[in-house]
Formats: sequence, structure tokens, C-alpha cells
Amino acid sequence: MPDKKNKQLALKQFDQGFNCAQSVFATFSEQLQLDKNTALKIASGFGGGLGRRGDECGVVTGAMMVLGLAYGNTAPKDDSAKDLILKKTNEFARRFKEINDSSKCQQLIGFNLADESEHKAAVKNKVFDKLCTGYISDAVKIIEDLL
Repeated sequence: MPDKKNKQLALKQFDQGFNCAQSVFATFSEQLQLDKNTALKIASGFGGGLGRRGDECGVVTGAMMVLGLAYGNTAPKDDSAKDLILKKTNEFARRFKEINDSSKCQQLIGFNLADESEHKAAVKNKVFDKLCTGYISDAVKIIEDLL
């Protein structure tokens, strides 16, 4: 059953100025035995589609980190853990794309964040508030289903 607290926390962190990847990853980090400050640092370069390049959406990479923290392998030959994390991350990606038609930041928001003028236009048009909050909410719900 979805936990509204997770969604609220993720959106609050985003509203405070953390990027989308940080907001998603840090929401679940402490539940998975990783302190929040470390999670925020780890995810800090993933926002805006991997360093504001418009590639894979930060909510997607943040979610992949959550799933890796929950299910990732720690032994090099742990094939069952490798299979499980692949299953979980592929299921997340499939569901996110099914809802949003893409997992690429630039396609999702319609702006090239690597271009400073387009980044400013995205800010001016409140794209992050209008669109990214929905993507964060989608990611949190899917993660909760997969954990």
C-alpha cells in the first residue's frame, strides 16, 4: 500500500531545492539503512538528466539507486541478486515509460537543460513545478510497489 509520507517527503525535498534524483533517493535511503546526507551527496549529480544533460531523468536514476540499495548484489558471483535487481529495475523502467512515454529528461520536460537559455526558459515557465513533481510522484509510487 502506498505511503503518502514518502510522496510528501520527496515533494518537500524537491520544493526545498534538491534535484529530482536527490528527492527520490533520499526519501527511501534511511529506510534502507543509508543516512540521508550521504544519499543526497550520492544523487547530487544525477538531476536534470545526468548533470543537466537531458539524458535519463533524475527520478529514474534516483529510483534505480533506491532499488540497487534494496536489492543489489554485494558478491560478484551472486547471480540470484543480479537477476533480482535487473528484474526490479527493468520493471521500474517499463512502468515509468508506460505512464510517461519516455524516461529521458529532455523529452519529458521539453527543454534542453544543457543550454543555459533553455534552462532559464524552463525555470521561467515553471516546468519543474508543473511536470517534475508528477514524475517524482510516479516514481515514488512505483518504488513502493517494488520494495
